[in-house]
Amino acid sequence: MDTLISIGQQAPLFELPDLQGSLHKLESLRGKVVILNFWSAECPWSKAADQEVLSYISDLDAGLTLWSIASNANEPIDLLQHVAAERALPLVLHDKHQTAADLYGALTTPHFFVVDREGVLRYQGALNDVTFRQREPTRNYLRPAVEALLSGMEPDPSETTPYGCTIVRYNADH
Repeated sequence: MDTLISIGQQAPLFELPDLQGSLHKLESLRGKVVILNFWSAECPWSKAADQEVLSYISDLDAGLTLWSIASNANEPIDLLQHVAAERALPLVLHDKHQTAADLYGALTTPHFFVVDREGVLRYQGALNDVTFRQREPTRNYLRPAVEALLSGMEPDPSETTPYGCTIVRYNADH
């Protein structure tokens, strides 16, 4: 599945419940830079990304919001709640039927999408430049993309190839 939206387009709006059942609407975050992190409780790549992103997100502007989106069909709510609390994630939304993942064309956990203050997609892809052969990152992509948007500039690069665990989707028989 390819990304369904392009950089510079309005980010698709969605509404999802958090892990306690309260609904959250993306459109309510206009005026803030939003990091959407398609996330997994079980994927080691997501765990590593959580540690890195949480280590610097509090240093950045208050006009920034992180939403982790749990889209794996095979991860039960109690596991999501336990892991989210353990990792001290600010907000995890439950995308039980991969609605948001499908809207965005999210492929992996993690797969990051950064939306600007006007609701326009400005970055999508990986946290950094790790590959199968290069296990240690030499370049971070997400933080500079967010910092550029917070200072009114365009991210460069604006797209990278995500890596991690494949999002587990329901098949057509469900």
